[in-house]
Amino acid sequence: MKRGKKYQDAVKSFDKKALYEIKDAIDIVKKNATAKFDETIELHLRTGCDGRHADQQVRGAVVLPHGTGKSVKVLVFAKGAKADEAQAAGADFVGGEELIPKIQNDGWLDFDVVVATPDMMGVVGRLGRVLGPKGLMPNPKAGTVTMDVTKAVNDIKAGKIEYRLDKANIIHVPVGKASFTEDQLSDNFRALMGAVNKARPASVKGQYIKSAVITSTMGPGVKLNVTKITE
Repeated sequence: MKRGKKYQDAVKSFDKKALYEIKDAIDIVKKNATAKFDETIELHLRTGCDGRHADQQVRGAVVLPHGTGKSVKVLVFAKGAKADEAQAAGADFVGGEELIPKIQNDGWLDFDVVVATPDMMGVVGRLGRVLGPKGLMPNPKAGTVTMDVTKAVNDIKAGKIEYRLDKANIIHVPVGKASFTEDQLSDNFRALMGAVNKARPASVKGQYIKSAVITSTMGPGVKLNVTKITE
């Protein structure tokens, strides 16, 4: 894939083969985030897990201290008092069975996170084929299947993100925006790595995090020294 001049210049500004400390890596990534929009800073962690085994799945959620820099639209499946509670907490959309055809037939997906009370999972389960592939299915491990809808909505709006293995056993997560300060990005990174390290499955032998790369939306990836981020 042919890259533009800005990208080529960015690549020349640091050693692509070197392993950097997080502070230095963030500095490089921020300097090379030169797009006309506020680029997202992303972290990609290649793990030693085998997600085909249930006991080696890594999935969870963490509230980033400084948020993601993105406003998140939350859909809550709830009824009665819990629906009122979700609305009061600031959920963007609240509903139940009546939303099924809108999502299934009309292709409505104008939301970023789905929360559901446990009693609504029978309804939400019917949307598995639509929500599942997009990573939108509510899950107890991520705190999105809960009776405490107020906390769920508040946490998501405050910058809660979900992390999980993809099919290649890699975790892809945002850690903020290029406009964030180095300290804000470092705080978010530390909170995220603390959660990911804690989620290490007991059955994983050998190296848990095999490699880590931090990058901006349009910029090149900077490799991290993994021994420092898994301590």
